[in-house]
Amino acid sequence: MAAAPPAAKLFIGGRWVPPIHGASIPVVNPHDGSTIGAIAAGTSEDVAAAAWAAKHAFAEWSATTGAHRASILRAIATEIKKRKDALSSTETNDCGKPLEESEWDIDDAAACFEYYASRCEAIFGSASTASKPVSLPDASFRGTLVKEPLGVVGLITPWNYPLLMAVWKVAPALAAGCAVVLKPSELASLTCLELADVARVAGVPPGVFNVVTGAGADAGAAVCVAPGIDKIAFTGSLATGRRVARACSEEPKPCSLELGGKSTLVVFDDVDVDVAVEWAMFGCFWTNGQICSATSRVLVHERIAEAFKRKLRAAVAGIDAGEPRRKGCRLGPLVSAGQRDKVLAYIANGISNGVEVLCGGCEPPRGKHVHAAGYYVAPTIFWNVPQSDPLWKEEIFGPVMSVREFRDEDEAIEIANDSEYGLAAAVLSNDDARCERMTGRFQAGIVWQQCSQPCFAELPWGGKKRSGFGRDLGEDGMEKYLHTKQVVRYASEEPFGWYPSCSKL
Repeated sequence: MAAAPPAAKLFIGGRWVPPIHGASIPVVNPHDGSTIGAIAAGTSEDVAAAAWAAKHAFAEWSATTGAHRASILRAIATEIKKRKDALSSTETNDCGKPLEESEWDIDDAAACFEYYASRCEAIFGSASTASKPVSLPDASFRGTLVKEPLGVVGLITPWNYPLLMAVWKVAPALAAGCAVVLKPSELASLTCLELADVARVAGVPPGVFNVVTGAGADAGAAVCVAPGIDKIAFTGSLATGRRVARACSEEPKPCSLELGGKSTLVVFDDVDVDVAVEWAMFGCFWTNGQICSATSRVLVHERIAEAFKRKLRAAVAGIDAGEPRRKGCRLGPLVSAGQRDKVLAYIANGISNGVEVLCGGCEPPRGKHVHAAGYYVAPTIFWNVPQSDPLWKEEIFGPVMSVREFRDEDEAIEIANDSEYGLAAAVLSNDDARCERMTGRFQAGIVWQQCSQPCFAELPWGGKKRSGFGRDLGEDGMEKYLHTKQVVRYASEEPFGWYPSCSKL
């Protein structure tokens, strides 16, 4: 196996280089607060160097065939699989998610590269661009649409799925023939740096894939305005997304934004309550509750509310929480002290507002598996949360579930759609017709029936309203890295004949 990336360096132009100003950011293990390393604190000068390297590498990479790019992407997938154990361990140490979740994420990252390798072959084949004829109403002209690589793309990715969220953008961008400048979150960058070494080993040419770590206000902001970067793709909070959109509008420069959500799970009274409880827990507490699509708002039909409440309380009490490297752990620490404090502030505010606490509501007791210095929050459930309360309206990004009762479909839809977000929604009902009715009425980009949170590379991911615009994954996930060019050819052997004088020349 290749050596780990050197500490506190950037990957630019196919080489590990120190940041121009030499500064670094400590890497903290959220389980125990210990410092486990450092990443480079890149700035605008480092981003400019990466953009320059990418711009000069783009011409050669974009000219390669789809078959060649697909072979490189498959080599990346193979290398990720070889490093699965190391990548999973690093991910858990860096962001705090349970190790078994990290292992799942690494498998998904490899599968994403394999999916876009197949898409690359299907679109480009033995060519570097793709074209198709378009029938025109005037037979004197022939029309063609050409799909070609967009250029250099800047990718800004979050800390909750450090490697996987990056791969969702890197894989289709490379498949499209683009060159990349990746800026991962400063809270969890280690596996993205490892991805740079994976790409190097897999044969990605120097400059095609660059990684600049650093603070969002420095490196992230610089990516948005760097000359030579043609597009921005961002995943993160609504507040940061607004700043990204404003920065891109100054150029102007296209951007796609995935900005999170406040999603609802609707539980009808014809389902098995035990099954519903598990999906409610998985939809909210997966990834320690730090997931943009979390169905953290649960609407439960009034006829099963008491049974659901009783079983939910008992099931949550049995969650194996604590040191995330243990087999069977299902809830680890939050990513940072700041995130823990933010979540605890939401909880304290809900309690002060008089909202009923079903369980949790605090930091968990410290013990054998919960380190005294770790960033832990006990899984917390509030019952009958008012629609006006921040617990119901705002994205908390932690293991906090808000539950309300409802009477019928109309009320459930009215409450579910009363949100500034529109990323996802879920419905549990054994009535297929009802599931379809709810699906049609949800104002969301993703709808789950009889489940919550499944995700596949083959299906597009994204929302509406303030959850952003543009899609990752699926066919749409690659389209946003392609430029569409129209080509029109005058195909008649007869003169055009608009100026009579020209026919006499």
